[in-house]
Amino acid sequence: MARIGRAPENPAPISRLHEMQSFDPADFGVPTGREEEWRFTPMRRLRDLQGDAPLAGGKVTVETDPAPGVTAEKAERGDPRLGRSFMPADRVSARAFASFGEATVITVPAELVAKRPTVVTVRGHDGEGAAFGHLLVEVKPMARATVILDHAGSATYADNVEFVVGDGASLSVVTMQDWADDAVHASHHHMRVGRDATMRHAAVSLGGSVVRLAPTVRYAGPGGDAELLGMYFADSNQHLEHRLYVDHAMPNCRSRVDYRGALQGKDAHAVWIGDVVIRPEAIGTDTYERNRNLVLTEGTRVDSVPNLEILTGEVVGAGHASASGRLEDQHLFYLMARGIPESEARRLVIRGFFGALIDRIGIPQVADRIAAGIELELA
Repeated sequence: MARIGRAPENPAPISRLHEMQSFDPADFGVPTGREEEWRFTPMRRLRDLQGDAPLAGGKVTVETDPAPGVTAEKAERGDPRLGRSFMPADRVSARAFASFGEATVITVPAELVAKRPTVVTVRGHDGEGAAFGHLLVEVKPMARATVILDHAGSATYADNVEFVVGDGASLSVVTMQDWADDAVHASHHHMRVGRDATMRHAAVSLGGSVVRLAPTVRYAGPGGDAELLGMYFADSNQHLEHRLYVDHAMPNCRSRVDYRGALQGKDAHAVWIGDVVIRPEAIGTDTYERNRNLVLTEGTRVDSVPNLEILTGEVVGAGHASASGRLEDQHLFYLMARGIPESEARRLVIRGFFGALIDRIGIPQVADRIAAGIELELA
């Protein structure tokens, strides 16, 4: 495959615009954890997904329940539909693309309005060996669909997921990381949003030992609209990392990013990186990204880094915000003054903190499950 990246005479990238991209894992050095894109990740806990040594095979099954009119099929390596919408930007993504055995391809025909969500169930059955996967979801022009990705079980798993949204189409995605306590998951979600198309991506990370999710948005035409929502709840020794990149390279496109997290327990660690680039040709861009974190106990760590690079002055709006802190005393006092015990008052405040995002997902069965998962965390 072709290699795209920085020129040898200019080895230091200036921004995400100059990042290394390749389908060949050998083009990426094995990361040590000192690199900018890896400095927050616990490298020793990745079970060598980022390395170059052969890994014992793990067992992960992928099953699909497509909505009426939506097709789901398996595709072998070399299928020309795979890998057209992205090029890996790190070693794990490239290794996953080079190592998967069979891909799942979901196609939503043009102008179809799916009556119910398409559900992709990913189950891990062995946390010792490593497994690699690939999923392509293509929504043809003027179609509308919802896809739920449901991850659970024990696994060491790396995958790439492609979302290709055609002109005038609309796709809503919910990805749930509800893994067992010993699971390691490194996943890259690549979104290509067509002309006047709409993409809503919601990431919910509750389970797993280490979860590193990297959603990327690129626009294939003007008028695209992308909304990226996220919720995570990190417990003791749990590492939940979300690294987002929105590349505005088309005029008159919109993006909104809103991620919220909570942390409790010793060595709970949450990482949120939000990179937004507005290229010179992306006039009329309207973008905003926000991350908020609730620190519920001592001994936790939050790293929240919003980055905004603007290369044109002709934008509608561009901004970012990040805040991490404890529960507001006045909120607890207000509830406790009305006879609500402190423990229940804390629960109510945390429910409200996540509730606004849960409501925006708009899928009742998913909303109920997320709310139940948060209740388990609080218990």
